[in-house]
Amino acid sequence: MGQEILINWAPHETRVAVVEQGAVQDVHIERTLERGLVGNIYLGKVSRVLPGMQSAFIDIGLDRAAFLHVADLMPNIAAKHASGREGTAAAGGKSAGLLQPNPVLPIEKQIFEGQSLMVQVLKDPIGSKGARLSAQISIAGRLLVFLPQDAHVGVSQKIPLEQRDALRKRLLRLTEELGGGFILRTNAEDATDDELADDIAYLRKTWLRIKDAAVRLPAASLLHQDLSLMQRVLRDLVGEHTQTIRIDSREQFGELQRFAQEFMPDTVAKLSLHTGERPVFDLFNVDEEIIRALSRRVDMKSGGYLIIDQTEALTTVDVNTGGFVGARNFDDTVFKTNLEAAQTIARQLRLRNLGGIIIVDFIDMSREDHREAVLAEFRKQLARDRVKTMAGGFSSLGLVEMTRKRTRESLAHLLSETCPACSGRGQVKTARSLCYDILREILREARAFNPREFRVVASPKVVELFLDEESQHLAGLSDFIGKPISLQSDSAMSQEQYDIVLL
Repeated sequence: MGQEILINWAPHETRVAVVEQGAVQDVHIERTLERGLVGNIYLGKVSRVLPGMQSAFIDIGLDRAAFLHVADLMPNIAAKHASGREGTAAAGGKSAGLLQPNPVLPIEKQIFEGQSLMVQVLKDPIGSKGARLSAQISIAGRLLVFLPQDAHVGVSQKIPLEQRDALRKRLLRLTEELGGGFILRTNAEDATDDELADDIAYLRKTWLRIKDAAVRLPAASLLHQDLSLMQRVLRDLVGEHTQTIRIDSREQFGELQRFAQEFMPDTVAKLSLHTGERPVFDLFNVDEEIIRALSRRVDMKSGGYLIIDQTEALTTVDVNTGGFVGARNFDDTVFKTNLEAAQTIARQLRLRNLGGIIIVDFIDMSREDHREAVLAEFRKQLARDRVKTMAGGFSSLGLVEMTRKRTRESLAHLLSETCPACSGRGQVKTARSLCYDILREILREARAFNPREFRVVASPKVVELFLDEESQHLAGLSDFIGKPISLQSDSAMSQEQYDIVLL
C-alpha cells in the first residue's frame, strides 16, 4: 500500500502527516518551546560535590547547574578517574562496558570538582530546579534500547513471558560480538532479524558519534540531542511501502538528507523538497482533517456517522445509520454502515492517537455472519496500526472492547484545553437556571447581611432574562427582603459566571 509522508516545518512547530490511499491516517506534532531536554547527552563538568547529600552539581551549559545523585552514577568508572585525576569519565573506553554501579562507595570518592563526565538528562529543569542527570547512558532506537556501559540483554516485561526467552536468544545471536547491552522494546515483539539488525547498526553508529564528540569537544558541551520529530519519522515510520517524503523547508530538507545519508541511506531517494505555491498540507487537506479530528461527530460517506467521546478512563465510539437507507432491507443497511464504521474507527484511532480502553457500540446486527464479517474487517484495519492493539469479540450487550497502547498525548489533549465556560462538561446551565441560582444567593445574603442595595453583575443573556421574563420574580424578591436589586451586564463573563455586590 502506497504511503506518502508530508512534513510541514516552521521555526515554532513541526507537523507530520502520514497519507495512505489519499487519506490522512496519522498526524504528529512537535512544538519547539515544548520540546524538552530528556534523553540529551552532555559532556558535563563537575562544579560542586555535596557529600552530605551524596549528590553533585554538574555544569552542562544550561542557565542552572544540573543535579546528579550517587544512585545515578556509574561509580566504578568514575572511581578510576577520581583516583588518578585523569581525563574524562565519559568517553566510554573498553573498560566502561561491563562495570556496574557500586552503591556503597560514597560520591566524594568517585568524582571530583573540575572533572569531565558524560551524563544524560532524566528530567527537565522545573522552576528553580536544575535538570536531573544520570551517568548511566541509554540510547533509544525504534525497536531497541542500547546500553553502551552494560552487558545486559533484556526484553520488555510487557511482552508475554512465553515469548521472552525466544526473543532474548535472537537478540543475543545478533549482538554477541558487538559489546554493550540491549533491551528489546515492546513494539519489537514481531520484528524480523533484518529490522533488529538495522536498529542495532543505527544505535551503534550513534554511540560512536557520541564517543567521538566527547573526545573533541570541551566540557559543558551537548554531545547528542534526542532526535527531532523529522528524524524520528525517518527512523520509525519510513518503510518499503513509503513512496515519498515531502518537506516544505529547504534548510530542513538539507538537514534530513544529511541525517539519512549517514544513518539510513536507503531513504535518501524518497526525500523530496516541496516547492509549490500551496503549502504541503493543502495537498491532502490535512488542516481540515485535524479540525475534524477534534470534533465529537465524524460523518461517513454513506450518510452514517460516529460519535466519539474521550474521557479520562476510556473512549467510547457510537455508530449510527444517520441518513443512510439501504437499497434492499434494514439488515443490509446496518451491515454496510457497520463495515464502513470499522474502517473509519480504525483510522480515527490513529489520527486522534486515542489510547487505553476503547468501547465500540456498533449498530445491532441480527445475523451472525454479519457480526463476524464486521469484526474481521475491524481487526484487519487495526492490524495496519503501528501501535499495538487488541480487540475482543462482541459482548453480550453487543459491544466490542479493545485496547490501544498509549504512546503519546492524544491529538485533542495536544491541541486543545478544557473549556473555561463549562469546565469540560460540554454544556452549561441555562440562563433561567442561573437566574434562579442568583435569586437564591441574594436571599441567603439578605439573611446574613444588611446592605443598602444588592447589585447583580452577570452575563448579558442572564441580565436580559431578568429584565424580561424573570422581572416579576426579581421584583417579588426585592419586596420580600425590603432592599433594591440592580442589574449590571458584563459581556466578559461567561453564562455561568455572576457576582452579587453588597452596596
